[in-house]
Amino acid sequence: MTKLALDKYHLDNNSDSHTEVPKGISFIGAPTFWSKGITGKGIVVAVLDSGCQSDHPDLKDRIIGGYNFTSDYKGDSSIFEDNLQHGTHVAGIIAGSYNGKGIVGVAPEAKLLILKVISGDGSGTYNDVIRAIFHAIYWRGTNQERVRIITMSFGGAEPDPMLHLAIRVAVKNDILIVNSSGNYGDGNLDTDEILYPAYYPEVIAVGAVDYEKIVAAFSNTNDEVDLYAPGTQIYSTVPNGMYAQLTGTSMAAPHVAGAAALILQKLGKNLSVDRLYRELKKQTIITEQNIRVLSLDHNKLGKFSDYANKITL
Repeated sequence: MTKLALDKYHLDNNSDSHTEVPKGISFIGAPTFWSKGITGKGIVVAVLDSGCQSDHPDLKDRIIGGYNFTSDYKGDSSIFEDNLQHGTHVAGIIAGSYNGKGIVGVAPEAKLLILKVISGDGSGTYNDVIRAIFHAIYWRGTNQERVRIITMSFGGAEPDPMLHLAIRVAVKNDILIVNSSGNYGDGNLDTDEILYPAYYPEVIAVGAVDYEKIVAAFSNTNDEVDLYAPGTQIYSTVPNGMYAQLTGTSMAAPHVAGAAALILQKLGKNLSVDRLYRELKKQTIITEQNIRVLSLDHNKLGKFSDYANKITL
């Protein structure tokens, strides 16, 4: 059975109080969307990760459902709690509630479907991820809600044809797939570091930048990385009702997933996945390193060239 693992990530700080709007959320310009009433309301994002603290003050109202695909909790599929911290952190970046305390996420009124595919030891299997992707495809909420975005922050060294097939089926069902590029970079943009599923062309692969818009030395780079987002010293939710500052491309990917939820609310839930991809690419600035960095503040947008759609089925 093919194994995969969470991206390596670094815990910088753990606390129970800090500014409600984290620096990364401000950095990408999410508040400009909120000021127009665009908060991700009605959009469901599936988070394939290590689970999530279901009663965290900033997340309890955001979680619409969940499922455990791992052997944790004796394999009880109904218990999808986070026994690591990674999944809860990712969930908060996407959709932490704007409730006057804690932190707020990119899309504070989006809903989260928590699919636990990573065990407490930080590992998982391609098979569990495949099952979770198909679960997300066919899942329907009580009001017939459906998943439009899947975000993942893990990878394996080897490609897997069944995993690729699952991703292709998801995209064909108009589900955008977002995945961190990985944290095995060498600091050289001209060399390739490759992990799957991020390297598949149907996946929106996200690298990490610092707050100076410089690619983080640890960030995997290759010709399939679509854009970059904040990934250093990112504050978000962690288990036990706490908050922590983590660093990694795992923190960059959920910024993009949250941005996609905002765009879907703005342009319509039925927006095709290829159009959503194009709109995400438009919401970027081009830096001196010739990379695209997520920016939802239109006043800061750089020159945009309409690249050919790279999603293939």
